[in-house]
Amino acid sequence: MQYRTLGRADLEVSLLCLGSMTWGQQNTQAEAERQLDYAVDRGVNFIDTAEMYPIPARQETQGRTEECIGVWLGKRRGRRERVVIATKIVPAAPWSMYLRGPSTKLDRANIEQAVNASLKRLATDYIDLYQIHWPERHANFFRRLNYEHRPQEDGTPIEETLRALAAMVEQGKIRHVGVSNETPWGVAEYLRLAREAGLPRIVSIQNPYSLLNRSYEIGLAEFAHREQVGLLAYSPLAFGMLSGKYLDGAKPPGARLTLFGDQYPRYTGPLGVKMTAAYARLARKHGLQPAQMALAFVNRQPFLSSNIIGATDLEQLKANIDSVDTELPAALLQEIEALHASQPNPCP
Repeated sequence: MQYRTLGRADLEVSLLCLGSMTWGQQNTQAEAERQLDYAVDRGVNFIDTAEMYPIPARQETQGRTEECIGVWLGKRRGRRERVVIATKIVPAAPWSMYLRGPSTKLDRANIEQAVNASLKRLATDYIDLYQIHWPERHANFFRRLNYEHRPQEDGTPIEETLRALAAMVEQGKIRHVGVSNETPWGVAEYLRLAREAGLPRIVSIQNPYSLLNRSYEIGLAEFAHREQVGLLAYSPLAFGMLSGKYLDGAKPPGARLTLFGDQYPRYTGPLGVKMTAAYARLARKHGLQPAQMALAFVNRQPFLSSNIIGATDLEQLKANIDSVDTELPAALLQEIEALHASQPNPCP
């Protein structure tokens, strides 16, 4: 396993991060524990979760994923210091109001309540990385393009949010802060406030990044890399699309898009299917499995801190972790770039 420093923090995180959003719904407690044991034994020391997991987000299952991790930690005494645990808080959204009611937002009261609830579910005294799951304002994230300025939809000011996070750092409940689904302006504002007001500096940004969605490269990659805000790439396999298992209309039993595809259409439109097929053909031409190539492409990016992988069984997890040993030859990389140029970012 390779390790990289997360931003300017004193955290060394594995190149692969174990994603967890299936635990508590698609995966049982026992399956989650087997994944955790296997990943840690392979050198993975980074675990990412969120207060709203598992997905699809539902009131009756909310928080189960963090609980799975907490139960595992309780059974594996001595493991806590070996792992870096990241979780997230959600702001207001139509699908998150059940968390803290209509007042769900990124202010001090909500952050304090959310942090304490996550600590209890995770059965730990501190969270290594606490992230804002998405901005509390109208901005370009979750497939939204064509920016519209809607200041009337601005929620809690970023400064207020960051001061609330600073209080949690001072209390020792969280060690570092990060953002997710952010824009260049959002990252710049967090950094400005850290610099000018002496508030915690964000160490990471968790945004989508894959062969089907390289939009991060357009406005964020250079900026975040130069500012030492590490990318935590989520959906590197585009919800499993880039494994090729959904090609030709296939619907594998129990697979995420088979079960919940109508709720997550980001990667399943005509362009996504077309380009997935093209990347799959390219991988096989070079003797690679499509998922192996897709993950290795993300792993090699210099602006990456960690690549968040997820799996519903150990065979998938083993194959995903094996991607750290895959080197992509120059000829293959040139063909990837040619495909990308022919249809950039089909699934933003």
